[in-house]
Amino acid sequence: MARAGWREIAPWLGLAALVFALDVVTKWLILLNFQLGDSVTVTSFFNLVRVHNPGAAFSFLAGAGGWQRWFFTAIGVGASVFIVWMLRAHPGQKLFAFALASIMGGALGNVVDRLVHGHVIDWLDFHWRFLEGLFPGGHFPSFNLADTFISLGAACLILDEVLRMRRARRAA
Repeated sequence: MARAGWREIAPWLGLAALVFALDVVTKWLILLNFQLGDSVTVTSFFNLVRVHNPGAAFSFLAGAGGWQRWFFTAIGVGASVFIVWMLRAHPGQKLFAFALASIMGGALGNVVDRLVHGHVIDWLDFHWRFLEGLFPGGHFPSFNLADTFISLGAACLILDEVLRMRRARRAA
């Protein structure tokens, strides 16, 4: 299979760059306007906060002693290289490429945080009473736009695979 050139994947790299830029700008605004631990109530179920997460999702490995910074940085960079390779192989598969670009932009946003700050800046805090049995005070773990786009990309990858399998079944 022939690999696509940079021109063919430029829109997807542009989307990744947009996701990255949105993430960096929103974190910069939080750093300018909030001290660590600050919280502003926006609605009955949503706060803006400033939280530092040295780990991964749900603060996984947050207390691991520092090596996790470099581990998660390497994963983010490695995933981005792999994503560019995959985009070159499948630039015309729009949902798949959208998913990969979303993941790449988010991953690189968190990589920059780890490199610059030693942790990821989280600032979105959703809380609902029905979550109280799972999370203290019903507060879902804080996250950021990078995490949002990584999750969106993962969901789109699953949807893309489900749709691909349906098409294959119909063709058989």
